[in-house]
Amino acid sequence: MAQVFDTIFRSGIVVNQDGVALRDIGVSGGRIAAIGNLGSASAGETIDATGLHILPGVVDSQVHFREPGLEHKEDLESGSRSAVLGGVTAVFEMPNTKPLTTSAEKLEDKVRRGHHRMHCDFAFWVGGTRDNAGDVAELERLPGAAGIKVFMGSSTGDLLVEDDDGVRSILKNTRRRAAFHSEDEFRLREREGFRVPGDPSSHPVWRDEIAALQCTQRLVRIARETGARIHVLHISTAEEIDFLADHKDVASCEATPHHLTLDAGLYGTLGTLLQMNPPVREARHRDGIWKGIGQGIVDVLGSDHAPHTLEEKSKPYPASPSGMTGVQTLVPIMLDHVNAGRMSIERFVDLSSHGPNRLFGMARKGRIAVGYDADLTIVDMKRRVTITNAQVGSKAGWTPYDGKTVTGWPVGTIVRGHKVMWEGEIVTPGQGEPVLFGEALQGR
Repeated sequence: MAQVFDTIFRSGIVVNQDGVALRDIGVSGGRIAAIGNLGSASAGETIDATGLHILPGVVDSQVHFREPGLEHKEDLESGSRSAVLGGVTAVFEMPNTKPLTTSAEKLEDKVRRGHHRMHCDFAFWVGGTRDNAGDVAELERLPGAAGIKVFMGSSTGDLLVEDDDGVRSILKNTRRRAAFHSEDEFRLREREGFRVPGDPSSHPVWRDEIAALQCTQRLVRIARETGARIHVLHISTAEEIDFLADHKDVASCEATPHHLTLDAGLYGTLGTLLQMNPPVREARHRDGIWKGIGQGIVDVLGSDHAPHTLEEKSKPYPASPSGMTGVQTLVPIMLDHVNAGRMSIERFVDLSSHGPNRLFGMARKGRIAVGYDADLTIVDMKRRVTITNAQVGSKAGWTPYDGKTVTGWPVGTIVRGHKVMWEGEIVTPGQGEPVLFGEALQGR
């Protein structure tokens, strides 16, 4: 008797744990039910993927969607719209909203806001503070929690734990991998005089590479003292890559497309649009992070999508806020790097799907395998497209890559078997659900 599926994706070039090969994928009940030659099978819907690559759904484990409290910049619906337009099937959203996501009640509120309103699946980082340090073991295991996030250097919002004792009080109680913005706040305060009014190119002079390295060294030391696992977000220096190579037993790390693509020479043209924390630095740091990609030191990619309006970004430096859009351009920018020979398509999948699955213990996500959620990112590796501000789904309405032509483009975004985006159009209303994690499945 012939197999019957809800959906069959036919003749796609599937990238999974078996390598890269022409395969069909059968989906039933929102999960992958079969992989291989399904020529004799039938389905309610058949999608011809001839000439397209089918990747495990891309996970962006660092986004700022600004809701609640800052919805004029972004909200959960608009941010997730931008995500699926870019081929991203799940996001981990950050806690520096207003109010801060630092309690069970605030996390539950975010989960409720996102449920069946966001276009992709989601989890939320819970902010670690001195006040909730004793509760983080419970907070990190709540439904919808990605884990605990700590800011050791000041950035957008009011979350800051800059001292060793404060960080230690949090890490001694965590059981899951905790994520960190690693810049030494004490050095940043000492160096505020290096900011030159009206000159955003002084941003990486103020927030220099020593501030990043020094903080990461402190963080690793505290992790060892407490027996904790840590994740260093948005690596921005070559020195951190070299340092972390010797500490992979306790520390994982993330690279961002902007730190892999842009460099400080662009402050003259992009101005405050290039302003990020930690900063985009000179080319040697970009090259050092690429070394981390090639040597397997970098574990995951994250966009650090951090939108601000153009009006806000047009304020003279340093009154201008740090942050840029990125969730929608993560896939095309990185596929362009694949086509340029800087990394393989398998390495991209390892960083954007397998890596988040492995590091954060995502349940049924991050692989194309039977029994896993049918989260798929379908891309045309040959399509050449010029990125423009007009394409941006974010409320911010701009991208630092405006005018950049890339090769490799997301064609379809499939979330738990639902065709959410196809050929640049949202084709299904928001049906986002909380991501499940293996370390927080009790009672489910």
